Amino acid sequence: MNIHEYQGKQLFQKYGVAVPRGGVADSPAEAERIARELGGTVVVKAQIHAGGRGKGGGVKLAKTPVEAREAASKIIGMTLVTHQTGPQGRLVKKVWVEEASAIERELYLGIVLDRAAGRPTIMASTAGGMDIEEVAAKTPEKLLKVPVDPALGIWPSTARRVAYGLGLPDALVREGVQFVTNLYRFYDEMDCSLVEINPLVQTKDGRILALDAKVNFDDNALFRHPDVAALRDLDEEDPLEVEASKSRLNYIKLDGQVGCMVNGAGLAMATMDIIKLAGASPANFLDVGGGASREMVENAFRILMSDKGVRAVLINIFGGILRCDVLAEGVVSAVKTVNVTVPVIIRMEGTNVERGREILKNSGLDFTVADGMGDAAQKVVAALKR
Repeated sequence: MNIHEYQGKQLFQKYGVAVPRGGVADSPAEAERIARELGGTVVVKAQIHAGGRGKGGGVKLAKTPVEAREAASKIIGMTLVTHQTGPQGRLVKKVWVEEASAIERELYLGIVLDRAAGRPTIMASTAGGMDIEEVAAKTPEKLLKVPVDPALGIWPSTARRVAYGLGLPDALVREGVQFVTNLYRFYDEMDCSLVEINPLVQTKDGRILALDAKVNFDDNALFRHPDVAALRDLDEEDPLEVEASKSRLNYIKLDGQVGCMVNGAGLAMATMDIIKLAGASPANFLDVGGGASREMVENAFRILMSDKGVRAVLINIFGGILRCDVLAEGVVSAVKTVNVTVPVIIRMEGTNVERGREILKNSGLDFTVADGMGDAAQKVVAALKR
C-alpha cells in the first residue's frame, strides 16, 4: 500500500526523522493560511502517488502567502501527468505546503527489501535529486548498498558507514547516524516494503532533512497497523484493483489484451510469460488463490470483463485446494450473469478435473478447453486473430 508524501512525513516525525515544517491543504485559501503561519518562502507540492511531480508542473516555489494561494489554485484540480502516471495522469486534490529549505547538498537515502540478499538493504548516494535507477546504471560507484540483518537490527557502526558514505561533514555525522537509525526503525516497526527519501538534504545552516517521503507498506502486515490502513487513498488506485481487493483477490491491471485468471502467483507469472511467448500480451495479473470459493471465481470473472481492453480470457487452473469442479461452476455462473463478448479459453488440471470439464461441456456455453499451457496460449492468440 502506498501513501502520500505528506502522510509519510507525518509518520516520519513520530520516529524522529527530521522533515521541514508544513501542512496539507485542499483549497487555495488553506494553502495561503499555512504559508502565512510558516512565515516565509514555501514550496507548494501536488499530492499524488507518483514521482516526477516537479517536471509535470506539480511543484511550485512561493515567496509570499499570496503566491502560495496562486500556486495552489493552479495545482489543485489539475490532471498531473508524469512518467509514473501514464498519459492519463492523476487528478490533484491536495497540496503539501512546506517551508523552503536553504539547500547545501542533495543526497539520496532509501531502504528496500533486497530479495537476492534476503534482508533489508540501506541504499545511499551523493547523487540526490536524480532517479536512483539512472544513478545505478550510469554511476554505480555513487550508490552505496548496506544490508542489515533483521534479527540484529541496525548497529551504530552500520549507520556510521551510511553517514560517511553520504559524505557528511564531521559536524553532521552524529546527526546523520541518528537520522539513519531512526529511519530504519520506522521501516522495520511499520512493516514497510520501501522507504525512499529523494532528495535528502544537507542545509546551509547544518541540518539534515527529508525533503521527500515515499513509503510503501507490506499489505500482508496491515492488520497490525489499522492507523496506516486508514491512510489508504482509493482515488489513487485503479478501480478494478480496489474492487478485487474487496473480494480478497490479487489483481494488477496491465496493458495487454488477454485477461488471465490463475490460482497461485507462480502459475500466474508463468501464464503471463507463455502468453508473451505465443505473441500476445496479458491484460492483468489475477491470482484467485488456492482456497478460492465459487463466489470469488465469479467476482474474478466480472472484474476481467470490466476491463474494456480485454479481447480474450485465459483461465489456467491447477486444481488442488481449489477443485476444478468448483472453478467450473463459478465460471459457468459468472458467464451466465455477465455479458461476455470475448472468447474464453480454459486449461484445467488437478483435483476433480474430469468433473470440471463435464460441467463446462454440459453448460451450453461456448468455452474452448485447452490441453496444456502451450496449447492454451496458442488458442488464445488464434482467438485474438479471429
